[in-house]
This record gives sequence, C-alpha cells and structure tokens, in this order.
Amino acid sequence: MITGETQLLGVIGYPVKHSMSPVIHNAAIANLGLDYIYLPFPIAPDSLELALDGLLAIGVTGFSVTIPHKEAILPLLSEISTIAQTVGAVNTVVRKDNKWLGTNTDVHGFISPLMKYDREWSKEIAVVLGNGGAARSVIVGLTELGVTQIHVLGQHPDKLRIFKRSWENSPLQVNIQVYEWQFLPRLISQASLLVNTTPVGMYPKVNESPVNIKEMTNLRAGVITYDLIYNPNPTQLLSQAIEMGGIPISGSEMLVQQGVVALKMWLQREMIPVDVMRQELCRQLG
Repeated sequence: MITGETQLLGVIGYPVKHSMSPVIHNAAIANLGLDYIYLPFPIAPDSLELALDGLLAIGVTGFSVTIPHKEAILPLLSEISTIAQTVGAVNTVVRKDNKWLGTNTDVHGFISPLMKYDREWSKEIAVVLGNGGAARSVIVGLTELGVTQIHVLGQHPDKLRIFKRSWENSPLQVNIQVYEWQFLPRLISQASLLVNTTPVGMYPKVNESPVNIKEMTNLRAGVITYDLIYNPNPTQLLSQAIEMGGIPISGSEMLVQQGVVALKMWLQREMIPVDVMRQELCRQLG
C-alpha cells in the first residue's frame, strides 16, 4: 500500500522503461517490509537539472542513474565521492542535508562476481571491448583487483586517444593500452579475461555479438568472458564463449551487486536480501 508516508526511490534515464532496477529493488524492499517504493523516472537530457530540483522538492531519498545521465549529472551535484570522480561517472545519488551526493557502485558490482575465482590477478591479461562510460568503471575495477595488463579496444582512433589521456591525472595507477578494433583477433588470443562494455547484443538485437565467430576461435579454454549486458542471458557473446570452453559471467550479477550497495546507502542498513533480488531478476528475464 502506497501512502503519503511512503519513501521514494527511483532510477533516472532516457529511455528507462527497459530498466530492471525497479524489479530487483522493489523485491528487496518488499522482503524487508519497508515503506519504500522504487520508481522509473524518464528524464530527457535537456530536463536533467530541472528534474533534480523536482526530485529534491518532493523528498526523494535517492535514485540510480543510467544512460545518458551518468556523466552529465556530475556538475549538477553538490558532492561527488572519490570513486565517482575516479570513474568520471555517477550511477547512484543519495540525499544528504537536503543536497545531492553522487557516487558510483558499478565498480563494486563489476568486481563482485570475479572475486569468487581464485586468480592471481596481477598476472592476468584483460581485454576490454569498448571505451565508453561503462568501460571506465571496468578499468577502475580491474585496477583495484590488481590487473596490470589492460587492453582497450574501440572503433574510433581519436576517441581512443582521448580515453587514454583521460587517465593521466587519475589518483589510481591505471595502466592501459588502447587499440583499434582490427587488433581484436590477436588480443583475444592473449586474453585471460574478456569484458564487453558495448551495447552490442542487447535486447532486442539478441543475435548480435561484438566478436564474430571466427574471432572467437582465438579464445583459449578457461578464459573468463564477462558481458555487462544482462538481457538476454546468455548473450550471443557468452554463448560463443561457452562453446570455446570459456567461463561466462552475465551482467545480471553486476546489476544485482551494485544495487545491493545502493540500497545499503539509501536504507541505512547492512542486511540486504541479495538472493531475493537475484531470483526476481532471473524470473523476470525468464
């Protein structure tokens, strides 16, 4: 029952109707028996500043941030956490002293499913497909894990050079090499961790993959292939990796784990029913 005392949470994006965040967050809230509701808010880019004032005015406790606002929101916030500054993007906002504090839980969400593998990360070779905002969270996560060989592939040379330069003044010791897409077959043969940060293969274009079948034959058995896309599950890329004897990780676990951290901040409690969130997401995705 939603009442005048129900606390508001949500996700802002444009579009936002495809987001599974309301599914997993409301499942956790219901399990905890709390008087909160998590809503999708479609906010057009030119309405972002106005929307932030409106969300503050109606007493929203906090909200998630998705495409295309993760970077655009930075100058509109009163405070930005160190991790968000390092990534250069915000995905979680918390109300603090009637002001907005921005942070980034994607790094934790990305790392979480990798932690169960007993790897000597300093000796791993990571190949990251894409050089957009999602890739930034991945690179920070890989650096925190201790990965020292990070190869980033992109389609546009100028954007790749800008991407590499953007890390020069980072508080983290980020060590990346950038390559144009034609180097993909050679780099895949060296990879012990392959990460897709591009939207290629996302629903409804479920038959697409950022890596073609011939290129995937260069993937060695036992390589972890991590696709940040969670719908479909598995993606075409993960299906190909499984055929090559690879270890697949879906973006669904990253979505759940970053949501757990956000809920801890908004609800001010440590115990979050992660299994409930995971099961509801699986149910919704079929």
